[in-house]
Amino acid sequence: MGPHPAVAAIRLAVRRVLHDVLTEHPTATGDDRHPLVLVACSGGADSMALASALAFEARKLAVRAGGITVDHGLQPGSDLRATEVASRLTALRLDPVEAVTVTVGRQGGPEAAARDARYAALDEAADRLGAAAVLLGHTRDDQAETVLLGLARGSGIRSLSGMAAVTGTARRYRRPFLQLDRQTARKACLVQSLPVWDDPMNTDPAYTRSRLRHEGLPALEKSLGKGVVEALARTAQLCRDDADALDTWAAQAETTVRDEAGRLECAKLHALPPAVRRRVLRRAAIAEGAPAGSLFARHVEELDRLITAWRGQGAINLPGRVVARRQGGRLVIRQG
Repeated sequence: MGPHPAVAAIRLAVRRVLHDVLTEHPTATGDDRHPLVLVACSGGADSMALASALAFEARKLAVRAGGITVDHGLQPGSDLRATEVASRLTALRLDPVEAVTVTVGRQGGPEAAARDARYAALDEAADRLGAAAVLLGHTRDDQAETVLLGLARGSGIRSLSGMAAVTGTARRYRRPFLQLDRQTARKACLVQSLPVWDDPMNTDPAYTRSRLRHEGLPALEKSLGKGVVEALARTAQLCRDDADALDTWAAQAETTVRDEAGRLECAKLHALPPAVRRRVLRRAAIAEGAPAGSLFARHVEELDRLITAWRGQGAINLPGRVVARRQGGRLVIRQG
C-alpha cells in the first residue's frame, strides 16, 4: 500500500523541485559534493510537511538536505520554540540544522520588517553553508492571499502575479507547494504524526494578511464559491506570464527610444503602448538610483505625464533624490 494521498502529493512536489536543482547543479563524485538543499521551517504545518518531504526524497537522490529555522524574537519563548523546531528537523535526519536569531526592524511595517529580517538570515545561512537552494512552504492559499493584497495596492499586473515558484539570486528560493492547498500540507503532517506549531500571529487581527485569511477570503468563498483560492492562484500565473512578456518587450524597446547620446526621446516614448512605456520609464528611474521598493505606480504615472500630457510642467522629484525633467524633446532623469 502506498502513502496517504496528501503525503504522496507533497513528496511529488518536492521531488520535481529536487530534480530541477540537480539539473542546474550536477552532482560530483563523493557525497560531500552533492548539492545542499535547505528547508526554511517555522514549525507550522506547511513548512513541517515540506521538511518531511525533503528528508524523504533527498535520501533517494544525490542531494544533501538541511534545515533552517528563524527566531524573530517577537514573542516570549520564541527562542525555545526555535530550538524545538530545530530538534524536530534533526529528528527527520536533516543535516545541517540551524536555529538563527534575527533582530526585526520597523521599516515598512511589522510584517514586511519580519520578512526582510527572515530573508536576510536565510541568505546569510545559504551563502555560508553553500546551499544550492532553499525551499519555502508557501501554498496555493498563500498565493491567493498575495494576489488579493496586490489587488488592494492597485499597482498593476506585476502585483497580481503573486509569488514565483523560483526567485532570488541564482534561483535560490524554490516554492514546491504553490499548486497545493494548505489543507493538504496539514493532512500530511497529521497522518505522519508530525507535531506542528500554529503561530498566534497568523490569527492576530492586527496583521493585514491574518485578517484577509480569516475574514476576507472566507467571505469571498461564501459569496462566490469554494473555487476562489484556485482561481486566484491561476490568475497569479496568468498575470506573471503577461508581466514577464511586457518586461521583455520593455527591455527591448529601451534601446530604440534613445538618441545617439543615450537620452530618452519623448516622441519615441509616446509611440510605445502605455504598459511598455511605463516599464521603460520605471527601468530608467531605477537605473539612475531610484530604489525599486520605493518607486510606486504614482511616481511612474507622473513621469508618464511628462511624455503624454506635456504642459510645460517642472521637474519631478522621485525617491532616492532622483529628478526627472523634460528638456528639448528629451526626458532627462538623473540624481538631483
